[in-house]
Amino acid sequence: MKKILVVCGSGLGTSFMVELSIKKILKELGLNAEVAHTDLTTSKSEAADLYLGSKEIVDNLIDGKRNVVGLKNLMDKKELTAILQANLQG
Repeated sequence: MKKILVVCGSGLGTSFMVELSIKKILKELGLNAEVAHTDLTTSKSEAADLYLGSKEIVDNLIDGKRNVVGLKNLMDKKELTAILQANLQG
């Protein structure tokens, strides 16, 4: 099963809200994935298939090995849906 890690500066409110949105979208799309949220520092040592968060924060995770996607708007359901479809289907 794929793992999605939602990253924010403190790993509290924002990333938790995005995690809930992602879980709802995955259910609507009929896709299965493990979804968790964390802070930037912890995320650097956690393995995931997809790292999501605001562009300013997740750009710190880009290392050529991780699949990192910076969101323009954390609460935009259409943007989240498109990213999940592109990264989890097929």
